[in-house]
Amino acid sequence: MKWWTDYHTKTEILFMKMIELPNDGLQGLKQNWSTDALSGFLVFLLALPLSLGIAKASGFPASAGVLTAIVGGLVVSFFAGSPLTIKGPAAGLITVCSGAISDLGSINPNEANGLQLACGAVFIMSLLQIALGYFKFGSLSDFFPPSAVHGMLAAIGLIIFSKQIHVLLGIDPSLLKDLTTVELFTLIPYSFTHADSRVTLVGLISLAIIFGMPLVNNTHAKKIPPPLAVLVVTIPMALIMDFKHTEPAFDLVQIGPFWTSFSFYPSFAAIGKFVFWKYVAMFLLINSLETLLTVKAIDGLDRFRRESDTNKDLSAVGIGNAVASILGGLPMISEVARSSANVNFGARTKWSNFFHGLFLLIAMLILIPAIEMIPNSALAALLISVGYKLASPREFYKSYKIGVEQLLIFVVTIIATIATDLLVGIGVGVAVKLAFHVLNGAPLRSLFKPRYELVSNETECLVDIKDAAIFSNLVGYKKLFKRLENGRKVVFNFSDARIVDHSFMEQFHLFEERCLEKGGLVVAHGFDHFRFMSNHPLATRKFSSDLQNRMEFRLTPRQVALRKFADQNDYSFYPQPIRAGKKFNQFFIQQESRIELEENLLVKYSAIGKVEVSDILVTQGVREERMEIHMTLMQISEHDLLIPDFTLEPEGLWTQLFERVAGEDIDFNIHPNFSSKYYLRSWQKNEIITFFNSGLIDFLEKEDDIHIECHKNRLIFFRKRNLLEPSEIARLEQFAERFLTHALRQKNADKSIN
Repeated sequence: MKWWTDYHTKTEILFMKMIELPNDGLQGLKQNWSTDALSGFLVFLLALPLSLGIAKASGFPASAGVLTAIVGGLVVSFFAGSPLTIKGPAAGLITVCSGAISDLGSINPNEANGLQLACGAVFIMSLLQIALGYFKFGSLSDFFPPSAVHGMLAAIGLIIFSKQIHVLLGIDPSLLKDLTTVELFTLIPYSFTHADSRVTLVGLISLAIIFGMPLVNNTHAKKIPPPLAVLVVTIPMALIMDFKHTEPAFDLVQIGPFWTSFSFYPSFAAIGKFVFWKYVAMFLLINSLETLLTVKAIDGLDRFRRESDTNKDLSAVGIGNAVASILGGLPMISEVARSSANVNFGARTKWSNFFHGLFLLIAMLILIPAIEMIPNSALAALLISVGYKLASPREFYKSYKIGVEQLLIFVVTIIATIATDLLVGIGVGVAVKLAFHVLNGAPLRSLFKPRYELVSNETECLVDIKDAAIFSNLVGYKKLFKRLENGRKVVFNFSDARIVDHSFMEQFHLFEERCLEKGGLVVAHGFDHFRFMSNHPLATRKFSSDLQNRMEFRLTPRQVALRKFADQNDYSFYPQPIRAGKKFNQFFIQQESRIELEENLLVKYSAIGKVEVSDILVTQGVREERMEIHMTLMQISEHDLLIPDFTLEPEGLWTQLFERVAGEDIDFNIHPNFSSKYYLRSWQKNEIITFFNSGLIDFLEKEDDIHIECHKNRLIFFRKRNLLEPSEIARLEQFAERFLTHALRQKNADKSIN
């Protein structure tokens, strides 16, 4: 039908306008300055307290952390290879920085202090980092298995906690600097019995804010950075309790004469010592690894599906580290928490990182008196929360869910790191992983070189995987994936493999997603005789000649209740988890988060069209900042209406603030209550004004906490971001029916007029 073709041609043009890639450079600044400035400002509010706290915990002056973040924004933005990452100091380097200052400072204290020598090690590291990027070592992180990397980061989290819990309780940090992690843990009871009540009160309230805010079931409240809330509450507390004029003196941040304090130029007096190069290697490994992991993770959140240049970004961070070390600042990385927040705040280009640095610079020009009212116990609470994210019980459980062998590598890496240092710890983790693969059938010839056969034509490729597809030969497989991302059908046959590990499966699924986005298809078979290490979809699997793999599925109590509901309401019920694929692409919910899987699918045809209800797994953030939300969503398609694309959600302070980012709020002058209650956005304003007739608006005004989206004539509905009980699903279906009924009345009325 021509009207249908014309309509969708128009909507496709509007949609392409919506997803048009942002320009770069000065043109990008002109095009996106408002959204990037807003995001940069909100990231600045998150970065300021974290930069201060990380610097103090690292043994640097508090101002050095802000200096590094300023350099990361104002300098590195012009060289970066990733559009959305934020550069700045990171908690993951706290232990290396503090260790470098202590160990290097004891070598030759007459020639240079530990801080100067640590900056010297960072400067040498930065030159090597620039070279790594130039010689295209951006795939360096692929060699390290995720379980070992996460184990190293978890060990860092435990070390951070072991130190900062004493600071939160008011114990003088200078008394703790020479103690090991184990000794610090054993002293926690002593610190509790000798805690300063005022300092502890500030710290405990800060922890309550940090861990309590994510539990608030309000979408808009979740967008407020907890560190900002901590400052808003604890600075007045410090004023009321007069921290500035009472003992102990270390209870407030000390900035001092920031603009005349750049005297910690790097020293290379220890360049001939082994310990100097040990810290150069540790800085290089952790700094580069964290940067590359963050860049890849943030690419997965980018709504424009851009792929960063990891080599260019690695060199850019190296340039930033060189500048920061010359000025006496901490080393910087592409930091995951701030980068994830940057995406959520609607950033579009590198200018968001620039603006984050600019606002930090302005703060150090005019806000130092206010910054010096921040209690150290509040910063300690922020760092404890960072340490908790790195080493939370959830990280152990996630490793266990992937497979017992992943948990073993994770725990061994933690123990080795705490007992020795970060280099030894990650080395032990890699060695254990390699030993595990050899014991489970990986031939030595394929440990570091992939073996496969490729047969292809214009429409299809067949890849026979040989021997092993594991973390240590993943670089070669990633090159193969890159060659095959061209919209064709790709068939992988694993029948001749002996072991396929979690690292490979993770990259394989990313490859599958990219192929789907380009119109291709990926098929994997040959796992019939493989034993899976767990039920996780990315679990390691090894060949077992006497095993015919059977996937057994047992219904949970929720699935039993849903099956009963399906029988009573004419639904077909499919409990198995499946990948969401492209089903929810371009819906706004998929752009502000990521729908990974759906399960417990209920399907039926009714008078309003095809109704599908499913439990979906939604993820927000990446790595240790990743949050998983299980929620129920209803989709209606194949109905008799022509509906423009739109998103409707409850209005609030934050929706108004983000209007420039997420789209203009369409208001109706004759329906002020509706306009104040709902945030309605669309690229088809005229069609929306026609579609939302008075009857439909009056109906919606009586509802609360409803979210509706339409894309290409498919509607999705959900009420809250958690799972719905069968009775709530029934009520949501009734709401959807009434919504479409009111819209249909307007269509019939228009027909009668014509």
